[in-house]
Order: sequence, then C-alpha cells, then structure tokens
Amino acid sequence: MSAEMLKVSGLQMRFGGLLAVDGIEFDVRRDEVFAIIGPNGAGKTTVFNCVGGFYKPTAGEVMLDGHSIARQPSHVVARHGLVRTFQNIRLFRQLTVVENLMVAQHRQVKAGLLHGLLATPAYRRAEREALGRAAEWLERMGLTGVANREAGTLSYGHQRRLEIARCMITKPRLLMLDEPAAGLNPQEKVELQQLIDSLRREFNISVLLIEHDMSLVMGVSDRILVMEHGKPIMIGKPDEVRNDPRVIKAYLGED
Repeated sequence: MSAEMLKVSGLQMRFGGLLAVDGIEFDVRRDEVFAIIGPNGAGKTTVFNCVGGFYKPTAGEVMLDGHSIARQPSHVVARHGLVRTFQNIRLFRQLTVVENLMVAQHRQVKAGLLHGLLATPAYRRAEREALGRAAEWLERMGLTGVANREAGTLSYGHQRRLEIARCMITKPRLLMLDEPAAGLNPQEKVELQQLIDSLRREFNISVLLIEHDMSLVMGVSDRILVMEHGKPIMIGKPDEVRNDPRVIKAYLGED
C-alpha cells in the first residue's frame, strides 16, 4: 500500500444540540480496505455521510487526493471517484438489472441529448459500449441470468451484488460500502469477502467499509477504526483491535 488517498481530520457533526460525531481522524491508503466499526449509535453512518457528501460537517476536513470534498454535494464527490452503497439498498427497483447498470453510466456516455434524439452513429456507438460494460459486470457478478428481471424481484444477495456492480461500473477510485453483509446468509458473506478482495486487487481501488459482521471485518480489512458515542477509540490492524481492552469494553461492557 502506498500514500494516502483519503484523509479525514477533526471531523465534527452536530444536529442541533446533539454532537453526533466529534474528533474523528483517519486516512485511507491506496489499495487498502479500511473498516469503521462500533456499537449501534456510535456514529459510523454519520461519518460515512460526511465523507460521501450527504452531510456538510460542522467542522473538520475531508481531503481526497489532496483536494477538499468536505462540503461538496454527493454527485460532485462521485465525480472525484468516490462512490458508495447504502445499508438500505437503493436500486431502481422497477428497472431491469441491465437498465440499472445503463443508468449508472450516464456520465460516461459521451453522446448528448441531441445525438440520442436523432439516434446518430455516435450515440449508437456509445450505447453499444455501455451495454458491453454492463455485460462484463453482469458476468463478473453472476447476474447474467437475471439481466432482464426487475431489480426489485431479485434475492437480497443479488441486489447487493447489483448495487456494488452499479458503483464499480463508474470506475471509482474509492468504494464505500455501508453494511454490505446485512441480510446475507453465511455463504453469501464468504462470497462477499472474496468479492471485496478481488475488486481491490484487480482494479487497484481503496475500500472504506462499515460493517457489524466481525468475521467479515477481521477477514478483509487492513486497518480498522473503532468508534463509540461519536468518538474514536483506536485505529489498528485486525489483531490489535480484536485484543484491545477498550474495544472489548465498548462491545461487551464491564462489571
């Protein structure tokens, strides 16, 4: 792993009189899987929303490759190569699987509206290329057989894979995964870990992960930030986190 890609410093988020997140600092390095864990209510999703442009932090800075994205809206953040999934899957449920992947590529299709209305050669070429990319990701994710089904009819595991494919087809540099193992069975969780590993290796992307499943977190992460009550407890490698008394106290309490 090389230099940092994402740097978060002094992050604070208030909602009225509630201080939801305070003093969060971490960096995500290139080609790294970095996880954020903590008990329910620790502030993990709030941090994600600040990083991804869904919230404007009250204080602090978020830098991506040296450029501030802390107060830019989510669609601008996505243009910088930072994309995310959600704990509650947000697919276009009435569109087919392949249509979801086509919609995700709207910025990559260079032909404009006029080209589309006139069905010019440039538009048809761009559409063929987009369909080709969609087909590649359908095959990679094992979704070719359900390509023409409405996304809302898929199993939960297939919906998760489609959501990740929809992110990856935009060619991100940093992929943010919010509770990707939620609702998956044990075999699907094993396959998810293998998928995250393969995406990181083959596409040289960094992954920022929120997850409650400790088996997945410990198996896939290079480093882990532990949070409690909106504040950081520690950052360390999986073995360090697993055996730290502060982490054990946060999760299990003490007499």
